[in-house]
Amino acid sequence: MSVEEGLPAPDFTLPASGGRTVSLAAMRGRPFVLYFYPKADTSGCTRQACDFQEALPALERGGLEVIGVSPDPMPPIEKFAQKYGLSFPLASDAEKQAAVAYGTWIEKSMYGRRYMGMDRATFLIDAGGRIARIWRKVKVPGHARAVLEAAAALPRP
Repeated sequence: MSVEEGLPAPDFTLPASGGRTVSLAAMRGRPFVLYFYPKADTSGCTRQACDFQEALPALERGGLEVIGVSPDPMPPIEKFAQKYGLSFPLASDAEKQAAVAYGTWIEKSMYGRRYMGMDRATFLIDAGGRIARIWRKVKVPGHARAVLEAAAALPRP
């Protein structure tokens, strides 16, 4: 399945922080931000999560929810969410099924070594379950603001 703007978002159901479960089906009828990040409690991922937490009131005023997804198991995710007071759900994709479906589980390279890892990417999904906007290879500074601006342009259900 191709993941492109305008196409239906791939299905997912994942365990999330605070004993929650997140899924595409549960979000039907509501627009939301789905972002993939490599590892809980690392500098870039912490900044990204804190930026989304800071933008959350403005996003919620626009009717949007935020879901973060990493390949980490639940215990480090719970610790990360508690440490930084992250109220939106952080989901565990330990099996990488959502990451593969969204094309964020990719081959990376560092110091000449190739390995598989999570691409930092964000998907804005509209109320109809379609991908309204995709950001790949996200640079953290200013990203939450860019998502907020794009979300403001979404048609209201």
